[in-house]
Amino acid sequence: MAVEKYIKNYINGALVPALAGLYLDNINPATGHVYSEFPDCNENDLEQAVEYAERAFPEWAAMESERRFRILMRIADIIEQNTSEYARAESIDTGKPITMSLSQDVPWAQACFRYYATEVYHLDAQSRYQDSKNLQFSIRQAIGVVGCIIPWNMPLYQLCRKVAPALATGNCVIAKPSQWSPMTAYLLAQACEEAGLPKGVLQILQGKDQPLQELIVNHPKIRAIAYTGDAATGRKILESASKQLKKCTITIGGNNPTILFADCDFDQMMIGTLRSSFSNNGHHQHHASRILVERSIYEQFKTEFVKRTQFLKVGDPFSSITDLGAIISEQQLQKIKSYLTLVEVEGGNILCGGKILELTGELEHGFFIRPAVVEGLANDTKFNQEEIYAPIVSLQPFDTPDEAIELANATIYGLSASIWTSNLSKAYQVSERLRAKTVWVNGWLTESITLETGGIYQSGIAVEGGQASLLFFTEAKEMSVKI
Repeated sequence: MAVEKYIKNYINGALVPALAGLYLDNINPATGHVYSEFPDCNENDLEQAVEYAERAFPEWAAMESERRFRILMRIADIIEQNTSEYARAESIDTGKPITMSLSQDVPWAQACFRYYATEVYHLDAQSRYQDSKNLQFSIRQAIGVVGCIIPWNMPLYQLCRKVAPALATGNCVIAKPSQWSPMTAYLLAQACEEAGLPKGVLQILQGKDQPLQELIVNHPKIRAIAYTGDAATGRKILESASKQLKKCTITIGGNNPTILFADCDFDQMMIGTLRSSFSNNGHHQHHASRILVERSIYEQFKTEFVKRTQFLKVGDPFSSITDLGAIISEQQLQKIKSYLTLVEVEGGNILCGGKILELTGELEHGFFIRPAVVEGLANDTKFNQEEIYAPIVSLQPFDTPDEAIELANATIYGLSASIWTSNLSKAYQVSERLRAKTVWVNGWLTESITLETGGIYQSGIAVEGGQASLLFFTEAKEMSVKI
């Protein structure tokens, strides 16, 4: 499996350039230099992809589950057999440490194909009512051609998390990887080709995000949209899809709270909170950006947390001792700097970090920043209200569980939250009142392929994962047969 300089689209079972022959630069965030080129697709490429997908759909949807199962399992096998190549491509594209790519991104990606290849057997017809004269039952059928739009933070896993259930249920897919992380989608295309996925079942189109995303969402023959990404784009997609009455699932992140009670296991909490704060360079939709600490342990926690943050190793993504790698792009780095500038303006102070890190050698022009911890910001400040997507966290003290809940819920988002306490009764009562789709108690991101995740409030609409994805990518048909 080759990582090549010229990435290609995957159209009708073949790896091909864009019809116009145009390419865009793919920059390695750790070096700041171009390391590959990817196609710049337009409406002509999309039209071709949709045409082939429509042709392939009837046969793929009608294929026996056993045959689809074998193809999807073969794709999973190929990913697993080439773990090092996928992990390397993931880390070059995103700047994340190779240790994370190896331990999470690639294993989770192949697990998606295995899980959904098996789960499709459970989409059996269900009897609704039966008497001597009539038989009523429902079946679930594939939607048709669907669009999957992928974010840049965990590109391989998010691609597989959407594509696997869509294919397993008999749909044909138009997938759009982020312009910031195109390489692992290209490797997945190679795996699909090798596994014998029929032509036209999966199309992967590379290109600039906004114009191609809009074309996919507005195409009349693409009947459903699965999107994960930033809030502004998610809202536009939802608006466009709703006008066309298209099914869609939208996950757009948040400003997630972690609540630390004084009765928690302090050592385990420190390990977990450090991970939830800075894992994946802070580029994670479940990133714990607001840490709410019971006042009696606030100073102890702050001192220890700042000390441990300062010890984190920032640098070469391919070093085994690196904790944080490079920020995804110069654009994202500038966004982070703008929020850090706001801290003092909004009445807070930076306890540590936030400085641009200037490395030497091959990493001299990379996009590196020290992880930052801030405090003293009111809950209604821009810093504590908006999604920053950065290795930065804000500390806030609280006195009572009610106050902690009030602070945690005081945003427009509702994606996830974490609670650390040894009192499980308290954990349950607080969890019930938190406005979050997912709540972790004494842990973080204990994610399973079977877990249904998503957002409430302005963190998105609908959920994905587990059975939810199988239901999303199918439609129920009610049957009534007179006997």
